[in-house]
Amino acid sequence: MSGPLSSSVATLCDEMAARTGIEAGNQLRQIRDRLGEPLRVAIAGRLKAGKSTLVNALIGRRVAPTAVGECTRVVTRFRYGPADRVDVVCRDGQRRSLPLDDDGMIPQRLGVPSARVAYVDVTLTSEKLRDLTVVDTPGLASTDTVVSARAEEAVGVSTAPFDADIDAASTHEVAAAEAVVYVFTQAVRADDVRALEAFRDSSARLASSPINALGVFGKVDTLAGGPGDPWPIAGPLAEQQAALLSRTVSDVVPVVALLAETAEAGRLTDADGAALRELAKLPVEQLRVLLASVDLFRSRPAPVDAARRERLLTLLDLYGIGFALAQYAAEPQLSTGELIRRLVAASGFPRLRHTLDESFRWRADAIKAGWALARLERLAGHARDEKDREILRDAVERLLRDPAYHRLRLLDAAQRVATGAVRLPADWEAELTRLATSEDPRWILRRPHANADELAAAAREAANRWRVYAVAGAGPAQSRIAQVVHRGFHLLAQQVTR
Repeated sequence: MSGPLSSSVATLCDEMAARTGIEAGNQLRQIRDRLGEPLRVAIAGRLKAGKSTLVNALIGRRVAPTAVGECTRVVTRFRYGPADRVDVVCRDGQRRSLPLDDDGMIPQRLGVPSARVAYVDVTLTSEKLRDLTVVDTPGLASTDTVVSARAEEAVGVSTAPFDADIDAASTHEVAAAEAVVYVFTQAVRADDVRALEAFRDSSARLASSPINALGVFGKVDTLAGGPGDPWPIAGPLAEQQAALLSRTVSDVVPVVALLAETAEAGRLTDADGAALRELAKLPVEQLRVLLASVDLFRSRPAPVDAARRERLLTLLDLYGIGFALAQYAAEPQLSTGELIRRLVAASGFPRLRHTLDESFRWRADAIKAGWALARLERLAGHARDEKDREILRDAVERLLRDPAYHRLRLLDAAQRVATGAVRLPADWEAELTRLATSEDPRWILRRPHANADELAAAAREAANRWRVYAVAGAGPAQSRIAQVVHRGFHLLAQQVTR
């Protein structure tokens, strides 16, 4: 996967690798190679937050075990490949291949002590992984301090030097992730915030900023305490979380992760649908008692056997079962396929998928180029050879000055603002982020239905507003940012009138 920005930085890496020493040259080639890979997204969060369930929904297959076991105690990378394959990668570089188990999942036992495992490398034929590599991390704040420490490493809480971030066998797959999805359950805790801030501070300037980080409020079905509708509570609560984390994530999206996994992974069968239709025929009062608790659903007399009811709980829990029964009560002839589509909608997953596209996939070129630029700047400051440091600094500055690469200057400005190095009013910051990370003028200018002339006028108005701010309302640091943005909007006006 490569776009114009990341291709420009990759070319720079090749040029600099030929001029620098062996150590810096190797690191430049590693950065170049990463630019050609799919965007790497780390899924992080507390223990039992529902990370693996969300991973399965994103992949479209139930491959990641959700019950605590050996494979949930290590970092697992899911990427596209020509065949399904599981490799346990040890810290000494050795690889041990394993088959998926009878259910098509990663085996619970890896055959290697978890302390020796660097990560589990899973390749799948899922089309959803062609342009996105998903990294599942162990839970933060685990009662097992070893697991917790490994999770903190995985999301970037590492004080290792720069080359360790790139090369360390145990953490390099995720320490430099270009983007992060952080999963919460109900209230955001102080250590959640600290984990996101640590990811940002230790990985690179771009890491965990509103440019490339997204919050997911998982398990929202638990808010209703049963089959009731959780969304009247989930929506406002997610908005509060988004406000609390506005400096570190672009948005917080509420999701019923279990429903998303069941529907996206195709786990609900026609036999399950038939069982739900039978239950939907029960009198309303009998159904109300049956859905009052998990224990009652398991134990009360019903026309569906206990084993099938247990399976329905595993697939849908009480909220999903109650939702499905309501659909069948209203439309007894509803097909299982149509029920699955409605379950997807009820899970909130379509909004998450759209937000991921908007936040990550559509911005992938800019995010990857920004990640690489930050790595180059860090290498320029940490390279052992003074001549290499000077060559790298000059190359980065030359790249940022070139008008053809003005998007990189915008991205650099957006990174500085997003991480708090330069302060801007919130609405100005949001406008800068849109300009730096998108090529869609309608989205940048918030004019979804405007024609070319209207977009050009809006871009010129924005350029003038930033120019006035640069000369009349900003401090020195803000003024430099504003001048970059002014030119960006001026170029956008030219672009839409071509």
